[in-house]
Amino acid sequence: MRTITAAAHTRRALLTGAAATAAGLGLDLGPTGGGPARARAAGGSAGQPGRRVAVLGGGVAGLSAAQELAERGYRVTVYERNGALGGKARSMDVPGTARGGRRPLPGEHGFRFFPGFYRNLPDTLRRIPLPAGAPGRTVHDNLVDATEELFPRAGGRPALRLPFRTVSAPPVLGELLPDALLQTLTGLLDTALHLPATEVAYFANRLLVHFTSCELRRYEQWERVPWWRFIRAGEMSYDYQRLLGVGITRNIVATRAEEASTRTVARILQAFVHNVLGRGNDGEPDRVLNAPIGEAWIGPWEHRLRSLGVRFELGTEVEELLYAGGRITGVRLRDASTPVLADHYVSAMPVEHARATWGPALRAADPQLARCDRLRTDWMVGVQFYLRARTPIVHGHVDLVDSPWAVTCVGQAQFWRDRDFRRDYGDGQAADCLSAIVSQWDAPGIVYGKPALKCSREEVVRETWAQLKDSLNSGGRRVLDDADLLTWFIDPAVTGLGGPAPANREQLLIHPAGTLYNRPSAATAVPNLFLAGDYVATDIDLATMEGANESARRAVNALLDADASPAPRCTVWPLYRPPELAALQQQDEGRYRRGLPNVFDQG
Repeated sequence: MRTITAAAHTRRALLTGAAATAAGLGLDLGPTGGGPARARAAGGSAGQPGRRVAVLGGGVAGLSAAQELAERGYRVTVYERNGALGGKARSMDVPGTARGGRRPLPGEHGFRFFPGFYRNLPDTLRRIPLPAGAPGRTVHDNLVDATEELFPRAGGRPALRLPFRTVSAPPVLGELLPDALLQTLTGLLDTALHLPATEVAYFANRLLVHFTSCELRRYEQWERVPWWRFIRAGEMSYDYQRLLGVGITRNIVATRAEEASTRTVARILQAFVHNVLGRGNDGEPDRVLNAPIGEAWIGPWEHRLRSLGVRFELGTEVEELLYAGGRITGVRLRDASTPVLADHYVSAMPVEHARATWGPALRAADPQLARCDRLRTDWMVGVQFYLRARTPIVHGHVDLVDSPWAVTCVGQAQFWRDRDFRRDYGDGQAADCLSAIVSQWDAPGIVYGKPALKCSREEVVRETWAQLKDSLNSGGRRVLDDADLLTWFIDPAVTGLGGPAPANREQLLIHPAGTLYNRPSAATAVPNLFLAGDYVATDIDLATMEGANESARRAVNALLDADASPAPRCTVWPLYRPPELAALQQQDEGRYRRGLPNVFDQG
């Protein structure tokens, strides 16, 4: 196994050894600033007292909108179709597993992590106090740094184990100018990935091209170009394709490299580079929670919202937003005799559920709603393996770049510093949870030769476990042992596996080239309807918890504007823009308008 020392990641070693524009064309960033806009809690005078808001959806977007509105004096009710809050981010009890006063084993749709370049969501976490017994502490204090990433390789290839931390030296003026940036990128890639020098140099150049591209080029050109073609993966080595093509796109943006938008992929890679260099970030590049999400985040969040006067109606499924006279007049719920009535409506459901509630008249009132039919979702579902022995593997996440199902995983007990897994969960036999995610459900596996969508639930589990062992136990290592596997869990939102119609009620928005053009704004042409969710146009441009939170802030700001409210607007933080590149990006806009390529573009 190759280990990269932390010293290789210091700013000086990277540099010596190897705005400035708007958030996106057509995307109104709204008010931004160095700190959040505050409002008094429920009952305060900042909002319109007594104004009612129906928030449709209790995931991250819906709960974020509810908090911002309640803090500004609005009367908020959240309607959620599940029996619990949190959406895809929630944790859930594994039924029938609690014994001896312990909690049930904790399950989830898939593990969550919180990159340091997130800034909107961390602000919300800082405003959620922890329960009594932790005075002055907030959910943000429950974030724990994950300090390494492991890329195990199948077939006996050496694994790559990489430190993943912000460099310790202070920012250096000019380090993101082209020559220094190219040296930094080349040094990182060469040290970390051990690819042929020509491939390292080419990929670093492609990143430089995107870093120095103007927003107009990114919006009109790179949004239309698939990542695979942008990095010329088809002409490169197998390792280049797996690490920089498939590994990045399937495991980070959940989209095939052959389809994924270059603008989206490169935007997130640039954010990680800025994060590692300590630019415009909230913390380390990889962070997780110190307990199951329900305990560390969603539970305290629900308590905070109830204290602000927010009401919750769980198990309520929205059938249609009623539209007449140019406004939303109510919401029809399944199995309800009367519609929900409010002054304003925030649709915060996932896009595949939200668009089913928009009738023909409403769609005609705002064409961007109909364009949402072109947005695509796919499966990205977790399998939790409960183990008899502690199996941390690495102090961070694991990316099985050779696995046909694009499997990633994390050992969770090592991060739950205030929990003893065996003492606190299940029947006392499980000592750890290896939480894995399957990102590609239509590729043949290595055990049954079938895609996950054609496998039964049990076959999905056995195949995922086999792919984990194929990479982690490669080269004579013995990381996972069948004797240690106690039991497993898959979210019950996934149904029908092994049958003719497998279904997943919790799908993920994917980002093929051109997706941005179909993403709606938070404000609509209907004056009392607002959209929140990770499919809404945001600066981060990726279906993430950060995107969901950012969209909620935009929706609330649009609502406040429509209501002529004197309440302070939500701060919306864009991704960091290095000032050093502003002049180059301005020059690039002139070149683009003249039909010329980026000055660094070698094709």
